[in-house]
Amino acid sequence: MVDLAQPTIEVRAEQPYVAIGERVTMTTMVPTLPDASAVVDDWLRDHSIDTAGPPFWRYLVIDMERGLEIEVGSPTESVVDSAGTVRITSGVLPAGRYATVIHTGHPDSLVDATAALLNWAASQGERFDMVTTDDGEHWAARIEWYLTDPAEERDMTKWRTQLAFKLA
Repeated sequence: MVDLAQPTIEVRAEQPYVAIGERVTMTTMVPTLPDASAVVDDWLRDHSIDTAGPPFWRYLVIDMERGLEIEVGSPTESVVDSAGTVRITSGVLPAGRYATVIHTGHPDSLVDATAALLNWAASQGERFDMVTTDDGEHWAARIEWYLTDPAEERDMTKWRTQLAFKLA
């Protein structure tokens, strides 16, 4: 079962962030991405940089058969200089209109929540800021914001995740 709030369209400002980019498959995603998140957290702590919100996964390129390009990151108050680091990059999430929804439940059900948000946006006549090429779907911003801290809430069925997909 997917527990979703009513989807909405929000206008968002640019959001600076730091991240680690990873190329994964659906089967390597879970062992790889949480480790990358820990590296980002450690780097921010080591550089005394505060986060400006919850951690996220940003899907850049999606090809369910061949793999996904994902950034695992945390928002920052301003653009951060990541020069000299091997894995950490800095960037800015684009401003614009986003289709958003809050999902409550186990992360395994995010696939269904994503499908529901995509279908809802289509029913509203909205298009996403995405292009399809031979190597997959290239998204301007398709983001999962992890609102629940797993250290504070162990029951994964209570975890809250916000999906925010940039509209064209």
